[in-house]
Formats: sequence, C-alpha cells, structure tokens
Amino acid sequence: MVNFQAVSGRVTAITDFMMGPNDMMTGCYKLFTVEGRNGSIVNFVVEPSTYFVDHVLVKVGDQVTGFYDADLPVPFIYPPQYRAVVMAKNQAGQFVDVDYFNNQLVNSKGTLKLNLSRQTKVVLENGQAFTRNPGNRELIVVYSATTRSIPAQTTPSQVIVMC
Repeated sequence: MVNFQAVSGRVTAITDFMMGPNDMMTGCYKLFTVEGRNGSIVNFVVEPSTYFVDHVLVKVGDQVTGFYDADLPVPFIYPPQYRAVVMAKNQAGQFVDVDYFNNQLVNSKGTLKLNLSRQTKVVLENGQAFTRNPGNRELIVVYSATTRSIPAQTTPSQVIVMC
C-alpha cells in the first residue's frame, strides 16, 4: 500500500529535468516548482508515467495538487523534491483524493467513503472501463460535495483505478 501525501500550491516554474548525463530522455521528465500559500516551495519530478487528472495541460501560474509516495527515498535537499505520482489542476468545486480504499470504499485515513452511482465513471488510467469492484485498490477519486459525517461521504463523478 502506497503512503500518498499531497502538496498544493501555484506552479512557479516548469523546466526540463535530466535523469543522468547524456540522458536520452531529455524533455521527457519535467521539474515543476510549486509554491504553497505559506511560501513553502516543493519540486515535483514529473515523469512520463505521472497521471494528470482529466489529462490537463499544466502551465506556470496554475494552482495544482501533487501526490507523491511518502515512503520513497528523497534527496536531502532544499527545496524538497518528490516524484509526482498524480497531478491535479485545482478547479473550483472539484476535489481529488489519491489513496488506498478498502472493500467498504473508505480511504486509508478513514476520512472519505465513496458511494458509487450509475453516473460514477470508473476507469483505468488509460481511460478504459473498469468493470470490477474498485475496492481494496489504490484509487484516484474526483468528487465535489461531501456530507459532514465521519467519515465524509461522497458520490464521486470519476474513479480512476491505479493498477
């Protein structure tokens, strides 16, 4: 189970990221510099496998949330540098959670429970339909309103199953 953590803020720079000397993948890896509301800065390494919610193009000035695996080793540098697993461009009225959801569709933190409906789009990362129960998996959940219960409940508009 991946220990997903999130950082939100404004993208202040996007540059090419070299994975090594004479890198044949030049241009395929990007470094997104994100500044949080409190002025903290984080760099996200965006790889070809990084999933962008709604496949949006992110540019400097956009508000984003980056999700990373907090259990992976990171270089001991400032600003901190994380490998982005999922990036979401923040949009009014839309929220994104990336986490492991159990068989009751409750996330690992016990803060969000999913109530799927016929209108909930459940797909794989490649956009193909996922026809099984999405429980007991790592999911990218896109939703809007939640209840004020504990855990909060929502009927998501989209669930992306991370295989």
